[in-house]
Amino acid sequence: MKTVDFSLAGVQLTALGSGALWWQDKSLLCISDLHLGKSERILRRGGSALPPYDTRDTLIRLEQDLRFTNAETVVCLGDSFDDLEVLDAMPESESNWINRLQAGRRWVWIEGNHDPGPVELPGSHLAELPLPPLTFRHIAETGKSGEISGHYHPKVRVQTRLRGISRPAFLFDADRVIMPAYGTYTGGLRSTEAVLSELMRPEAKAIVTGQTPRIVPLPRQAKR
Repeated sequence: MKTVDFSLAGVQLTALGSGALWWQDKSLLCISDLHLGKSERILRRGGSALPPYDTRDTLIRLEQDLRFTNAETVVCLGDSFDDLEVLDAMPESESNWINRLQAGRRWVWIEGNHDPGPVELPGSHLAELPLPPLTFRHIAETGKSGEISGHYHPKVRVQTRLRGISRPAFLFDADRVIMPAYGTYTGGLRSTEAVLSELMRPEAKAIVTGQTPRIVPLPRQAKR
């Protein structure tokens, strides 16, 4: 598996191509915005029927990342489930799958804006997790440093030899990392949007996810 190393607040971190973040010194794997059960939620609320494989696809990738890292701690940075009713509708095979992944690990559910943490499942349920010099929370806060957050599902557009493509991406600078969404069917927010440009320092960079993750300059909104 190809990865990209970088640092935040003196801590060495590794971005995986899947969109997970690995802190080797703490044996900690961080993932954000799984939005498990999104296809079920959309259909339940009268939307279009999507192939109902998003939860399984997300859990397959998570299981692969856990095998690769053998992480002892997993931090889910909020919006782990797409709404509060998803767990009730989740097939037993999928909820058992989550329980198997949790077995033998410290598992932290951070509260998101879509869910308050899946309180029916084992693990710690926190508003945020301080592990100095880093702090894990769902939504970035201005004026903070050493912060790892999610929420915005950032994407960047990169140019290939044939065309431009949009990919989920980590955004990082000297103060913070904003994680890409890990879940299937999650969509994303362009890095050129004002809310992301305002959060990130001028020298910020992006790590494009995929089979060959790589660091690129952070695309920003053109000045008028």
